Amino acid sequence: MTRCTVPLHRFIASTLQRFNELMRAELGRAERRVEEQSVALKKPLGLGDLVLTQIVFVVGSGWVGTAAKLGTSHLFFWLLAILLFYIPQAAVVIYLSRLMPLEGGIYQWAKLAFNEFTGFIVAWNLWLLSIMVIALGGMFITTNISYALGDAAAWMRDSPWCVALISCVLVSGLGLTGVRGLSLGKWVHNVGGYAMFLAYGALIVLPFIALARSDLTAYRPLEIAAPAMPLFYCFNIFSKLAVGGLSGFEYVGILAGEAHAPARNIGRSVIIAAPIIALMFVLGTSSVLAFIRNNQIDLIGPVPQTLRLGLHSFRIAGAIASVAILLMTVRSISSMSIHFTGSSRLPMVAGWDDLLPAWFSRLHPRYKTPINSIMFVAAITLVIAISSQIGAGLQEAFQLVDNAANVFYGIVYTVMFAIPIAGAAAIRAGARTWLRLAAGAGLVVCLLAIFFTIYPIIDVPSPLVFAAKIIAVTLIANLIGVTIFALNYKRRGAI
Repeated sequence: MTRCTVPLHRFIASTLQRFNELMRAELGRAERRVEEQSVALKKPLGLGDLVLTQIVFVVGSGWVGTAAKLGTSHLFFWLLAILLFYIPQAAVVIYLSRLMPLEGGIYQWAKLAFNEFTGFIVAWNLWLLSIMVIALGGMFITTNISYALGDAAAWMRDSPWCVALISCVLVSGLGLTGVRGLSLGKWVHNVGGYAMFLAYGALIVLPFIALARSDLTAYRPLEIAAPAMPLFYCFNIFSKLAVGGLSGFEYVGILAGEAHAPARNIGRSVIIAAPIIALMFVLGTSSVLAFIRNNQIDLIGPVPQTLRLGLHSFRIAGAIASVAILLMTVRSISSMSIHFTGSSRLPMVAGWDDLLPAWFSRLHPRYKTPINSIMFVAAITLVIAISSQIGAGLQEAFQLVDNAANVFYGIVYTVMFAIPIAGAAAIRAGARTWLRLAAGAGLVVCLLAIFFTIYPIIDVPSPLVFAAKIIAVTLIANLIGVTIFALNYKRRGAI
């Protein structure tokens, strides 16, 4: 009798090939199911809309003030954050959005790369982050309006009832815009993008105007200096600028099913927006540093503060600063609208997979938007926003959850960067070595940011107690998410 022997390495290669083929087939079926669900959605987002949305969502006003506190070493930290986090983030988002251009974005990426549980927990943490950002919106907008109107309106930011009223108006407006869909919402986002360009354009041009008028004797926007601070402090600032300031490209992927040619345009929007955003941050920080120097930087409104100082010799300096505050407020409303839109889509796509009740996936008969999910997000956000104004205990709890929101985002990014490294073979197969190395660098930065969020180096009564509270909030929040997943997973099995 003749024995047929197959070399072990050929047997392993053949087995792995069959496994990869099965995985690709399963991924293909999962993608087709999502695409079938997405057919009913309107697709109003073009490339220009996506670019402006990226800029509005990523660029915040406060980070140029935070970076300016580093003095002339700010460029060193920006460049380090760009190299180790920003570029890896852009590369991974481009790769995953081209491979899986699906409504739900990072939820779908994590689900198909790992499993439904991972996808759900990623979506849960991102949803919690967005809810906190929107809930804080009323406070931020009230503060901005009071500064824009001058000293006579200072009472507004100290009035819980005023903040609660503005929060109600804000969330109601976001809800109505959300029901109408991105055919209207994209214009809210685009207007915010133009407002951002005007405010930052004025900020960046201001030092050159001051040079021409001899108000500044010298201006070197790209001057770089090595940090002169303790190493531990340097790593803390670096992680904040990276994961806090330069994050956000992945969020537009949630709206892939409502965009034209998402496999092409989402990646293109990142490529176009990325250098613009980097220049806005770097040159904006240089402008703040040029005028404020060693003065106290207003971390809430460094842009209007800089404009006011830079134009102090003009009679209209105060008016220009007020206009700048209003422009940044418009940008903030646009950013919150993006958060609101994304946070209403995540329950919808989870409903498609029966990981939440189908109630969340019901579309408006005319506008084809997830009407129930939108109402749910609006109600939850409003309750949190108003509750945060009542009683010191609730305010403390609100601040704890707000601090934990940075950990939520760190968890989301940790999973995203892990996909090209350890995701399903069919997904990571196309990830080249340089992309995996970049993803590894981004993952390390995320873990560093989570550590410094949990155990900050700022002065607190007890760092260990602060860390314990943040860990407790994060664990409790995620245990709630695990419970919701388990209950709905069990219900799905019983159907």
